Amino acid sequence: MALPYLATLQQLRDYLPGRVIPDASGELALRLASAAIRNRTKQTITFVAGETVILTGGERVLKLPQRPLVVDDANPLTVVELLDGNGFEVPAIEGNDFVIMGSELHRGENWPTSRLMGWPRGQPVGIWADRVRVLYSHGEQEIPDDLMGICLDLASATLANPNRLRSESAGATAVTYTVETFGTGSLTADHEKLLKKYLRSTMSVAPS
Repeated sequence: MALPYLATLQQLRDYLPGRVIPDASGELALRLASAAIRNRTKQTITFVAGETVILTGGERVLKLPQRPLVVDDANPLTVVELLDGNGFEVPAIEGNDFVIMGSELHRGENWPTSRLMGWPRGQPVGIWADRVRVLYSHGEQEIPDDLMGICLDLASATLANPNRLRSESAGATAVTYTVETFGTGSLTADHEKLLKKYLRSTMSVAPS
């Protein structure tokens, strides 16, 4: 299922007052801009309910790939350790087997003794199983202003210079485009700085 854009067509028109933006052109520009941001951050950003992933464990901290984690009555968190190749599964319970810290699931330290050790048989105490299945909800209920601004910047650059020209002329009029508009959906250095806090490192994650 296609993810929603990180800004709306009306927001793009408000961002470019006086500019006539056909629906198809505006939607395509927003689609390309949203994809560029998601590709860079490796985050869906918009809210996704009940996604199931298989994560690589083997450490005390289990990092969920998408942020922010959303846990409430409508969005439960289900964590199951897959302990061997025979289908043996052990549920992990928040507050008993782990605690949530941001978008990480932490087991207890080996010392001092903690009750957050998890199921110890056949594996080191305080360490997640090699494979863990997690069902969780994640993403922003409302797109942060900085991400929306980057999306609008990229979309407007795409509309301004769809052919990715450095310059063009018509009669006596010549236009030179800024570096930001050389490539459709190209992130600038300023964009990269703003996106830094949203980045996540590559992890071993497989959809279930």
